[in-house]
Amino acid sequence: MNILFIMFDQLRWDYLSCYGHKTLNTPHIDRLAAKGVRFDRAYIQSPICGSSRMSTYTGRYVHSHGASWNGIPLKVGEMTMGDHLRAAGMGCWLVGKTHMRADEEGMARLGLEPDSLIGARVAECGFDVFERDDGMLPEGPDGYYDPDGAKEYNKFLRAKGYESDNPWHDFANSGLDDEGNVQSGWFLKNATRPANIAEEDSETPYLTSRAMEFIEQQTGPWCCHLSYIKPHWPYIVPEPYASMFGPEHVQDVVRSDSERQNAHPLFKAFMDTKVGEAFSRQEVRDAVIPAYMGLIKQADDQMGRLFKWLEDTGRMQDTMIVLTSDHGDFLGDHWMGEKTFFHDASTRVPLIIYDPRPEADATRGSVCDALVESIDLAPTFVEAAGGKPAMHILEGESLIPILHGARDHTLRDHVICEYDFSASPIAHLNDISVRQAVMFMVADKNWKLIHFEADPRPMLFDLKNDPQELVDLGGDPAHADVIAGMYDKLFRWTRRQSQRTTRSEEQLIAMRTKSRKRGIVLGIYDENETPLELTVKYRDRKARPYKDYLKG
Repeated sequence: MNILFIMFDQLRWDYLSCYGHKTLNTPHIDRLAAKGVRFDRAYIQSPICGSSRMSTYTGRYVHSHGASWNGIPLKVGEMTMGDHLRAAGMGCWLVGKTHMRADEEGMARLGLEPDSLIGARVAECGFDVFERDDGMLPEGPDGYYDPDGAKEYNKFLRAKGYESDNPWHDFANSGLDDEGNVQSGWFLKNATRPANIAEEDSETPYLTSRAMEFIEQQTGPWCCHLSYIKPHWPYIVPEPYASMFGPEHVQDVVRSDSERQNAHPLFKAFMDTKVGEAFSRQEVRDAVIPAYMGLIKQADDQMGRLFKWLEDTGRMQDTMIVLTSDHGDFLGDHWMGEKTFFHDASTRVPLIIYDPRPEADATRGSVCDALVESIDLAPTFVEAAGGKPAMHILEGESLIPILHGARDHTLRDHVICEYDFSASPIAHLNDISVRQAVMFMVADKNWKLIHFEADPRPMLFDLKNDPQELVDLGGDPAHADVIAGMYDKLFRWTRRQSQRTTRSEEQLIAMRTKSRKRGIVLGIYDENETPLELTVKYRDRKARPYKDYLKG
């Protein structure tokens, strides 16, 4: 079996019609859900691109892999799904975005050349690269954010006749006014303009085509990580999608005046960012959200194109398809934009898995309410590839038992999400030390607790009675027992064994008695107190007195 692992960037879980969006219809993704299992409580491990993806790719929490923010490299030595899958006999390839940085210092220390096979895989988060496109080529006074961003895509655009030193910006992510002036997609007011590019040449169709080109060349078994750039900002989309939605299609914002007036001081710091202030304005939401919806509608149409091609070529029958996102987008909910906090708008993601094997027939079209984490995908893929997941390294759990109807739940009673904002402007503006600029979320089906290292008071939400997470109960003495219980779960998580990755559980069990047969005899007063076989090397031995040797 092959695996097509599709990830969208910044796609909210509730912006698909199969997850309940009222005005955005996504029939092709819905059809995939009808053929597989839709998971309703899937959570990421960090609300920002880089660290979230590193958890998905390693199957490990941020606390374990250490790549805790954008631009922080995944350290040399961390195994990824590519390493695990290749050990199980399956190739693992990238088409699109990873948002990872190579640990260049670690590679140099170990003598790993970036152009060697091993070095290239280490530098690319364990993937063999068909095409890497992180999709970001912004330019400021200090130069490009990522000089390698959109490199191949810009070559493609220039070859198609889009003349510019940066067609990614000037065409794919900007509009045009009547005088021919580029209207940058970075400015939110321009979200109402159509991107100045033929729809078939824009980023989402381009990556779909590249994935099809990759699959066409494969003889299998393969895992293809098709990692889309959109609907991540800049929020701008070409026609016909630019005209599909307007302010009348924008769903009601989820926030309250009381929420803002009584905000936890650190929560308020996130509200008060420039992007939070912008998305608190209805004119911004009315401009941006229709474009965001257009980007999702385009993505769904591309899923229809891709799925039909898989069916027409017979590959739908032997390819597991997994569709998810790396995080959501607040879009003005809770007085915030972006994704860097712990409400469900950010931390809860869509997850749909289609398994073509007959064993999954009983669960087709079902909805699973289990607590699922993004770190579950790596062990799921390894088991799907016929391997045995290395659970002393992988911290998630395989979802195959749920897909095949053997269980309807995971084995966990909570989910964890972490955010290290020590390198962010929020830490700078609020004078928060590197050590204290970290926070944690622990949630179950009833409660969500947010712990701040920089403030002793947590936030607490009653998910059953307040599913929109508008009322913070963290300062209410009446909920002290609930808070203590959630902290018990968080502390239990911190006490897990996560760094012993060189010996499996089976090896450790074998080691418990192995030393006894290798001559280690402790606590034995008389040789007859222990089995003869363990001390046979110490019995019936002869030696001359050492003084005989001294006499010469």
